Amino acid sequence: MAKLGKRTTAAREAFAGKTDVTVAEAVALVKDNAKAKFDETIEIAMQLGVDPRHADQMVRGTVSLPNGTGKTVRVAVFARGEKADEAKAAGADIVGAEDLMETVQGGTIEFDRCIATPDMMGVVGRLGKVLGPRNLMPNPRVGTVTMDVAQAVKDAKGGQVQFKAEKAGVVHAGIGKASFDAKALEENVLAFVDAVQKAKPTGAKGTYMKKIAVSSTMGPGVTLSVASATGN
Repeated sequence: MAKLGKRTTAAREAFAGKTDVTVAEAVALVKDNAKAKFDETIEIAMQLGVDPRHADQMVRGTVSLPNGTGKTVRVAVFARGEKADEAKAAGADIVGAEDLMETVQGGTIEFDRCIATPDMMGVVGRLGKVLGPRNLMPNPRVGTVTMDVAQAVKDAKGGQVQFKAEKAGVVHAGIGKASFDAKALEENVLAFVDAVQKAKPTGAKGTYMKKIAVSSTMGPGVTLSVASATGN
């Protein structure tokens, strides 16, 4: 077994025995132990009581975090003519149509969010096998297939986070940086949890939110009290 470093050992000792803590306690614990040489991302993971293989149990949505994510988001937009101009003016990093499709098909994906106007979905649809596994496929349910490309670009650049339940019913996302002050991180955690709560699907049975944990990029996780995070 590999020998743990001093920082990792210290972090695990600090987290030992601490479960179902309040949001404030979790944020303080994770921030205090985020001691890597870079600004670690603070991440949230939620275990939900759903089976996303069933359409009526899929959890998907977006949330604009009140304090942003601290991450620079590169945005690509599939659009033509006036809508392409609007996207560029709003700050999109890459704008194109068939030319952009060919670039992506060639293996170059230099963006973190993909937006498309409805008329471009025939082109974008050819990229399903490339964009789908990366969770980059534009989708009207999360506002990335829209005629209002300018607003979609601004939302993406302004700290909007997309979430989607994975096979095991887990939703996870980055909700800030270790350099954020504690209050900002707490507000982001609560906003994210609230958005997932509101996205509860009609087919969810029994306990919806089973477990919530917060961690930093290089650190262990701590579980939150679901009641503390949801206000219930």
